[in-house]
Amino acid sequence: MTYEMEELLPIIAKLVEKYTGHESTSITYEKAEQFMEAVLYCIGEMSVSEGNSMIQIEKMSAQQAYEIGYKSVVRKVKSALDIYNDVLKGFTGYGNHCLYDTVVKGIPEFFKWYNVEFEPQNTILTLDYPVLKDLSPYSGIDKVYEFITCIRTEKIFLSRFSEDYVIDILRSYHCQYQDMVENICEIVYMDIIYHVLAGKSLAEQSFSESNYKQIQKVLFQFDREHIKNRLIEITKALVEKYYEDNNDLLKYLTASVDDIVVRLKMAVNSGRMKDV
Repeated sequence: MTYEMEELLPIIAKLVEKYTGHESTSITYEKAEQFMEAVLYCIGEMSVSEGNSMIQIEKMSAQQAYEIGYKSVVRKVKSALDIYNDVLKGFTGYGNHCLYDTVVKGIPEFFKWYNVEFEPQNTILTLDYPVLKDLSPYSGIDKVYEFITCIRTEKIFLSRFSEDYVIDILRSYHCQYQDMVENICEIVYMDIIYHVLAGKSLAEQSFSESNYKQIQKVLFQFDREHIKNRLIEITKALVEKYYEDNNDLLKYLTASVDDIVVRLKMAVNSGRMKDV
């Protein structure tokens, strides 16, 4: 849904008046561009989920679309804050500075400085901790909302393990795990996959040469597609048994399966299974 410039200018003009306190209509080009992006961002937030049919949406004026979208942004901020407050209950960064600083120190700064009215498109944060979902298409509250949702999903996954257990896995993965900028959830997920492929109990953290040979045998025997399907089956069984068949968690974990298969294949072909 697009609108002509003459339909958008009155909305921008109102933002300018409010921004300048009705004392001036003169602003910089950069600020005008910012307000234009703010209006388009809010209009983009309006969708059929707001209870309007496509026909109704097409008949809306730019002002109506903006107002509905603006309210949608406000609701999403509140929803994101509610999820974030829930995430903080019992949250641990497992000693990793990147995870802790992004979630505990960074996110509050977003809510403190986020301006729904004048710059809703501004994400403000760099969100340094890498999640398993591609957030590049998002900005503003959309991006932060998706990020917080990912952190909530990771917390659900990791909560089945003791903090010491997770830290042991991280320490085995990297001696300076505190400073690494990698996804912790994926590292633990990979560890589970290794255990299953080796036919080994999760309680046994150390891997013997025979364990690695068992994993290599599986990886050598089958092509990438077969291994991918096998990992998805493993994940489905895991989620069904220990996470009440949480579909959001299943989607989140399996989103990284393609990358994991590539890494496993490269490791086995180069004879560097232990490095993974």
